[in-house]
Amino acid sequence: MTWLLFAFLTVVSWGVYGVFLHNGQTNMGDPVHGRYKAFLFVGVAYFLVAVLAPLAMLKMGGASWNFPAKGFWWSLVAGIVGAVGAFGVLLAFGAAPKPVPVYVPVIMSIIFAGAPIVNAFVSMAAHPPQGGMSAVPWQFWLGLVLAATGGALVTKYKPAAGAPPAKPAAIEKKA
Repeated sequence: MTWLLFAFLTVVSWGVYGVFLHNGQTNMGDPVHGRYKAFLFVGVAYFLVAVLAPLAMLKMGGASWNFPAKGFWWSLVAGIVGAVGAFGVLLAFGAAPKPVPVYVPVIMSIIFAGAPIVNAFVSMAAHPPQGGMSAVPWQFWLGLVLAATGGALVTKYKPAAGAPPAKPAAIEKKA
């Protein structure tokens, strides 16, 4: 069941990603270039987590330093599409109607409802189901419809923006 724990780790990490990314963008204090500055630090984080950590794991594990071309290129393309997707999130935040914080869950729900649908079709194209498309269970198709419906419902019925949270009052020093 370790795989399930790792899957939930990803769910939580990606579930907070949009909110944290939006906070980073807005707290850059640059309404024009804040999203690019935030994305720069996403890249720094990727370097720390996705370059230095695996290098250390490979080194400590005594791994071979042979990288077959096919694995190298597919992995590089995967990284590129992942980075393009992360950049797309920031561009969506920049193009969203105001107030943007209301649209953060909308944008992320469209992404997280749409991505599994795209993944399902790309996976089936790469690895066709045994018995052909007619052998795909109806529950699978229902799941795709429910994912799309969920994204649409979150988008249509997003909560209205409330007042921003109050900042705590300054504590006065006593002499």
